[in-house]
Amino acid sequence: NHSLKEKLQNSNLYVNSTQLFSLLLLNLEEYYFEQHTANHIIKRDCKDERKTRGSLKICSKSIIFEPDEKLQPIIKIPLRDCISIEATEDDEANNPFTWYVNLRGLGTYIFVFNKLNTCISITLSLNRASHLDKLGDQAAMITAILQSRLARTSFDKNRFQNISETLHMECEAEMVTPLVTNPGHVCITDANLYFQPLNGYPKPVVHITMHNVRRIYKRRHGLMPLGLEVFCTENDLCSDIYLKFYNSQDRDELYFHIATYLENHITEQTAESYMLQWQRGHISNYQYLLHLNNLADRSCNDLSQYPVFPWIIADYSSLELDLTRPETFRDLSKPVGALNKERLEGLLVCGLIPEFYENDSSFLVNSLKLDLGKRQGGKMVDNVELPPWASDPDDFLQKCQNALESQYVSEHLHEWIDLVFGYKQKGREAIAANNVFHPLTYEGGVDLNSILDPNEKVALLTQILEFGQTPKQLFTTPHPQRIIPKFKSLSRTSSHNVSIAESPVSPNEESFEDLTEESITLAWNNIAKLKLYEQYKIHKDTAVQSCSVFVITSLIFALDSTLKMFSKESKMLQRSVSFSNMALSSCLILPGDTTVISSSWDNHIYFYSIAFGRLQDTLLGHDDAISKICWHDNRLYSASWDSTVKVWHCVPAEVLSTKRHHFELLAELEHDVSVNTINLNAANAMLVSGTKEGTISIWDISTATVLHQLACHSGTVYDAAFSPDSRHLLSSGEDGCFKVIDVQTGMLISSMVSEQPQRCFKWDGHTVLSGSQSGELLVWDLLAGKVIERIKGHTGAVTCMWMNEQCSSIITGGEDRQIMFWKLQY
Repeated sequence: NHSLKEKLQNSNLYVNSTQLFSLLLLNLEEYYFEQHTANHIIKRDCKDERKTRGSLKICSKSIIFEPDEKLQPIIKIPLRDCISIEATEDDEANNPFTWYVNLRGLGTYIFVFNKLNTCISITLSLNRASHLDKLGDQAAMITAILQSRLARTSFDKNRFQNISETLHMECEAEMVTPLVTNPGHVCITDANLYFQPLNGYPKPVVHITMHNVRRIYKRRHGLMPLGLEVFCTENDLCSDIYLKFYNSQDRDELYFHIATYLENHITEQTAESYMLQWQRGHISNYQYLLHLNNLADRSCNDLSQYPVFPWIIADYSSLELDLTRPETFRDLSKPVGALNKERLEGLLVCGLIPEFYENDSSFLVNSLKLDLGKRQGGKMVDNVELPPWASDPDDFLQKCQNALESQYVSEHLHEWIDLVFGYKQKGREAIAANNVFHPLTYEGGVDLNSILDPNEKVALLTQILEFGQTPKQLFTTPHPQRIIPKFKSLSRTSSHNVSIAESPVSPNEESFEDLTEESITLAWNNIAKLKLYEQYKIHKDTAVQSCSVFVITSLIFALDSTLKMFSKESKMLQRSVSFSNMALSSCLILPGDTTVISSSWDNHIYFYSIAFGRLQDTLLGHDDAISKICWHDNRLYSASWDSTVKVWHCVPAEVLSTKRHHFELLAELEHDVSVNTINLNAANAMLVSGTKEGTISIWDISTATVLHQLACHSGTVYDAAFSPDSRHLLSSGEDGCFKVIDVQTGMLISSMVSEQPQRCFKWDGHTVLSGSQSGELLVWDLLAGKVIERIKGHTGAVTCMWMNEQCSSIITGGEDRQIMFWKLQY
């Protein structure tokens, strides 16, 4: 009757009649087990008895009847509302098996099965579980029933794509989708990854070809390290499959099988590596935020950890959106809730979903005319109201995309990252920025394994899943700012790639510096095309320690235990000068091209006159071996194993018109251990030093103070150098690692591992040419973090490298006592 139907509707037993069955009909943490063909009988044994054919679906907290006739409503019966479920066998041919589902205050539902089945047993068990007093006991019993069902089944090998596939691993897991998870069996072979749902929904088997996999991420699900997400795209936000395992061992083993299959496994890139790519404009703001969300365990399949993007536009009243005005944008250094006092009281932080910066505007429109409730003012919730500057939803999204890639956001995005993924996410900095949340939402806020009370555990898990979690903290020091080139505007194509407009300088205004810069860029773009065209063995006993070039007369100076002067024109050794009975370590040529300075392991620095062919002066600079020297503007910088770097004011004898040089010690940079290498930046305002214990220090030369100090390597630092723009620092070490440091913040932002140590290198900020312990020259793509070319060179370690100003000619020296000359082949 009408009153009963009204009661049923109020009890949410009827679902929208136009809707097909979906896992979204299930409750939080509810499982769908199986389905059976059945008829729903209304007014049985009456003249107007009605029979509706359909399928009865057995779920862990409900039974759902889906009629074959789609105009009929889906009926969902919560098991907690069932007083009893009775099953009877009937001898009549047309009614062999009948269920009577008795609901509290809502009468009886009758379902008739066409054949005898065994689903009554699991249904009665689930019904008993739903009536237990404590949520923890309910969850434990449902889990036991699920595990029993999984244990009695296995993956159907007949579902393999090819009979020749080799099985690597099989285990139980759940496929995670928004709001629900689906239990089943995972199987991985040498060619495919499979998931077979226990219930056969939405299809009997989901499979992903291993060859198509591009990225995989380990995920925490419900604060537990049990998730694994697989992507077959480079830059898409939505994955192909998200799996939740019952133990971390199975998750890690499957991850290993996939990772070892992938030749270029993108997940190996760290947040710092993506930061470097973003800083240098190789990926857009959108792409960078996408990668940070992935690395912080954000997933479109997990609504408690949905990806978060910044709310950036502050102007919602103007007729036109002006992206050149700072007032158009919100202050990205503050949480949205702290932008003004009134908002702070009612809202503590907030972000946007990434769909606001995508191309599909359907989420802004209530196209299905769903009843979404009312706002506080009584107005019905419907389509999203757009600002005056947006003509339609598509235009709104396009302008949001443009705003995200604008110069203002590019200059300030690092401030928002500090709040959401960085050092202002937790602790004192978070409190000072009004950027605090409930303790349960933070990673490590609660250890579910340590909670013994099952009811408390279920309650905490429910709260975590319902209210969401803060992103995983990726950075613990201030995030570096983006390097903003001189451009007119930033725009993004549909693939979210950054396009930088051409320089406003006209061709007629091109300067000599522009042409030099172009030639250097061209050289580095072709650095993998280095060709060996000459080599000479000018040393008899020991390896070449250092080399320098006297450009005017094409003289090459190389060191072992002596200073050797080799003429490139005559291809002959012209001089060999010995200063002491110990090896020389480093040499350079002073401006004016008349004096060579050499440092020695005997603690001295020697000044040799090329014109007069004699030793001009000697400086007893240190208490131990001198490892490296640098020169700029009458200042000599010397590094030593006595744990110091000394700065000398040095006026050459030629300038003073005397026989001796003038030396004055200006500063002494103290270290804890022996210093092995030093280098100056292009502006000669900073110095980097690397020690024998792997420490890198960046110094402000004007004040002789250390700006940053990092323990980068697990052994000796072989070489360290600033990028041409002084934004980054690259170091190589005995541990075989390259490390990239952001000079502004002192943050270690990238790391690459080589098979053997790289003794020396040159780089342009993007590409690295290194001399290996193996004797090869290696070309590295720094942003991709891998070797892109191997060039056969010396038969022993490459110990030193010189590059001309145009970066087109290279000279290397090695342990094989050879000097090799290389040129680019365009």
